[in-house]
Amino acid sequence: MKIPFTKMQAYGNDYVYVNVEGLPEINWNEVAVQISDRHFGVGGDGLVLVCPSEKADFRMRIFDPDGTEAEMCGNAVRSVAKYVYSHKMTDKENITIETLGGIKNLYLTIEDGEVVNIEAEIGKPVFTPEAIPVDCENDEFFNEKIKVNVDGRIMHIAMSSLSWGNPHTVIFVDDLESLDIETIGPAIENHPIFAKRTNVTFARVIDRKNIQIREWERGCGETIGCGTGCCTALVFANRLGLCDREATVMQIGGPLEVKWDDEGLVHMKGPSFTVFEGEYDYEA
Repeated sequence: MKIPFTKMQAYGNDYVYVNVEGLPEINWNEVAVQISDRHFGVGGDGLVLVCPSEKADFRMRIFDPDGTEAEMCGNAVRSVAKYVYSHKMTDKENITIETLGGIKNLYLTIEDGEVVNIEAEIGKPVFTPEAIPVDCENDEFFNEKIKVNVDGRIMHIAMSSLSWGNPHTVIFVDDLESLDIETIGPAIENHPIFAKRTNVTFARVIDRKNIQIREWERGCGETIGCGTGCCTALVFANRLGLCDREATVMQIGGPLEVKWDDEGLVHMKGPSFTVFEGEYDYEA
């Protein structure tokens, strides 16, 4: 069976997008594993399904490369908005997307009939251990120190975590370029304090308007970036008094404009690109 797909990149994540309308019942967990094999460079960070919704304009389901269904990714949501507009599934410039992490509001910038920018209002960050979830007795997991065994060396790392519908942990460092992310990333991702694995954002505050990050995505490895990772870095940098409520966050894939507004809502803004379209030959 051939499944039409579109591969898209949103300044941080590569996903394969599939419109499920008209498709038969399929084991999407299995498809996610097949289509997301990073060695073939097809699926990148995973699979995203665009589905009908009774609560919003569209519903998004997202799967990690290991086949597990995730809750939400800010970059994936932004690309969904471009996907449905570019594929003429809607002519709306303000779009709502239903995710397991809640309803997300998106605002498209259109020039000459093309989507050139997408702003996603991804809601309020949730700091409680119940939402992250994390094995912590405090009401918030904020600026906590944990012991991490990295190649036999015990490191004491100060970190903070929150949930956007998927868990993110941020660690502020002075040097990103020489960081051994391939060793430290999985040590934190799989730390026993996390009831579920966590995404890890390594961040360097340049000044009050600029932050730089590298992202370790659970189940994937280092990615070219992550929208919710950018938001996590800004939220905690602001809480620590290191930056303003609005800043540009630079990742390998490109910059995102991030704002934590006075109502507590976080917005991310940046473009999305169609990499290629094709058909995947799925065998049940």
